[in-house]
Amino acid sequence: MDCIFCEIAAGRLPCMKVYEDTHTLVFMDSAEDVDGHMIAIPKKHIGNIFDCDADSLSHLMFTVKKVSNHCVNHCNYNGINLLHASDASAGQSVPHFHIHMIPRRINDGIDAWPKFEGAKAETAEIWKKIKL
Repeated sequence: MDCIFCEIAAGRLPCMKVYEDTHTLVFMDSAEDVDGHMIAIPKKHIGNIFDCDADSLSHLMFTVKKVSNHCVNHCNYNGINLLHASDASAGQSVPHFHIHMIPRRINDGIDAWPKFEGAKAETAEIWKKIKL
């Protein structure tokens, strides 16, 4: 399997580690698109959220919360954006489950929210299809 995030997690490719434990890794995104952009991953290969078992998801979200709290409590940030895409149809470019973490400051000028053009269907109709 050729998975860049598995290679990073195994230590075969370099990264700037922010946090690591037995199950997860957080490292700086190399895109240099916005200050502080990090990637949080489970160390074991999981394609996307649809393939993720409950324990791996729990470990990853615990790590995301830990790093988020650190950014706010010790690094002079005020908040954080968490961004995720599962499947190529949603924009997932690396087929390894991951969460982008972007620490935020008040009035930092970052617009991390997608621009939507408006719903094409009535909310009530979509709700009837997707409610559990």
